[in-house]
Amino acid sequence: MKILGIGNAIVDVICKVDDDFISKNNLTKSTMKLIFEENEFQSLLKNLKIEKTVSGGSVANSIVGLSQLGNQVGFIGKISDDELGGKYEEGLKKEKVEYFYNKKKEELPTGTCLILVTPDSERTMCTFLGTAGKVNENDVSLEAIKKSEIILLEGYLWDEGDPKKAFEKAIQNANKVAMSLSDQFCVDRHKPHFLELVKSKLDITFANEQEITSLIDAKNFDEVITFSKSLEKIIVVTRGEKGAVAINGNEVVECGVKEGLKIVDLTGAGDLFAGGFLHGQVNNMSLKDSLEKGTEMSSKVIQQIGARL
Repeated sequence: MKILGIGNAIVDVICKVDDDFISKNNLTKSTMKLIFEENEFQSLLKNLKIEKTVSGGSVANSIVGLSQLGNQVGFIGKISDDELGGKYEEGLKKEKVEYFYNKKKEELPTGTCLILVTPDSERTMCTFLGTAGKVNENDVSLEAIKKSEIILLEGYLWDEGDPKKAFEKAIQNANKVAMSLSDQFCVDRHKPHFLELVKSKLDITFANEQEITSLIDAKNFDEVITFSKSLEKIIVVTRGEKGAVAINGNEVVECGVKEGLKIVDLTGAGDLFAGGFLHGQVNNMSLKDSLEKGTEMSSKVIQQIGARL
């Protein structure tokens, strides 16, 4: 198998809202808020019109993108044996992703992410992790990990206790490890751990400029480049309108953004970017070509609603 993803198995519920809805509900635009009570999640959702429901989660989106590019891929993520869990599993199988998880009735329901898309195409996420956040080392198939060329992890899943143990088991047994730092709040919450992972455990790190700058307390982007060069590992940074940069030792390559795009929804841009880049890496493409493939995939997904092509 080319790539195995391990991440939060979450059903995305996509709704269009105006900016007032964001401020009225004390949300910070363009970030992800974790919701710990199911009723709080339901009360946010109750007056909204649902545009689309999709099997999501950051790593799962990348894995589906890789499958669509013709790679043999798998995914591990925890769901419950409920209606959304059934939809989730179905969604992955339809995309030819091998799902290494046998669902059973859990105490918590299948995880859900409410994606609020404002008129400027930015997305603000409210995530009720449900059982997704309870993934443990017994859920992680050693056989599947050892058979994969690369495993892909997400910063969203890194938490003390069971998820962290699952992560460590995966990293210790993998041939190669790629991880996305996921979100500014994840970086700030787990800074020492993430820095240690980037320096000594990960072969490929995906981050946006804000995340990597915060991780190393950089004053400018030159410091990010210097830090990345010193690692002798692959660091891939997306920079919004400035395009993307990949650094591997002294090799630094850049790729600009595609022109003339009709941007509809930025959901999944980073996920599909990672999928495209990894497609290049497992198919022996150069660093530059891998970066361009990532840019091509993210350019496609932002011209539609939702994180799946």
